[in-house]
Amino acid sequence: MHTVWKGAISFGLVHVPVKMHSATEDKDIHFRQLHKECKMPISYEKKCPHCDKAVTSDDIVRGFEYEKDKFVIIKDEELEAIKPESARLIKILDFVDLTDIDPIYFEKPYYLSPDQTGGGAYSLLLEAIKHTGKIGIAKISIRSKSSLAAIRVVDNCLCLETMHFPDEIRAINQVPNLPQATSVNDKELEMAKTLIEQLSEKFDPTKYNDEYRAALSELIEQKIAGESVDIVNAPAAVKTNVIDLMAALKASIEATKPEPPAPKKKRRTKKSEEKIS
Repeated sequence: MHTVWKGAISFGLVHVPVKMHSATEDKDIHFRQLHKECKMPISYEKKCPHCDKAVTSDDIVRGFEYEKDKFVIIKDEELEAIKPESARLIKILDFVDLTDIDPIYFEKPYYLSPDQTGGGAYSLLLEAIKHTGKIGIAKISIRSKSSLAAIRVVDNCLCLETMHFPDEIRAINQVPNLPQATSVNDKELEMAKTLIEQLSEKFDPTKYNDEYRAALSELIEQKIAGESVDIVNAPAAVKTNVIDLMAALKASIEATKPEPPAPKKKRRTKKSEEKIS
């Protein structure tokens, strides 16, 4: 598993040397853009419109546009000079309950593995988090981006989840057309709760898959094999204006009722077999 970051976790005076690995992978199918006429990939070169010539990476510098067409240049050594302590250190600031954090703050998960001789300290932190049921809130810098992070236990591994800072979360009052106050019918509410209960079960991630990606992979395989592909138009979604909310709730509850168990077959006894004979 590729290492994307290397450093240490710090809590109190304890240092835990760790390596960080991405916990997720991109499964999307990516396409190249081709020239329709000759089917060759389209190239995108970096070009300066003022000098009218192509430029290489050595000719490029970072610039921040503080006003229209006005830039301030930021050099690599200037960025290096202001790197925070968290560039090589995951400093745990607090321990909190996971239920205290709204999921909107979470961004991307990473697995943490012990580095070199850090196995003992790693196991200590892992077991301490397990026994207390807490998670650590830390700061970390990855690829020049500073983030909050949550450190928790997944099975027998420390997992770091980068988090947004509070000022990166948009305020709810910016969302258009939200109701000022909610008012619902009590009977409809009870039926909605019943429907939720009937649809509720323990989360099993293996139940869910990306049907579109599977269909796209199959289409690509058929194309590679030179098979003809039948184009089938998907049926249009049925549009219904639900006027009677109660009727819709009743129909939904009926549709999601668990099927009754099949009746058990009576086992034959010796006496019943004697009677039949």
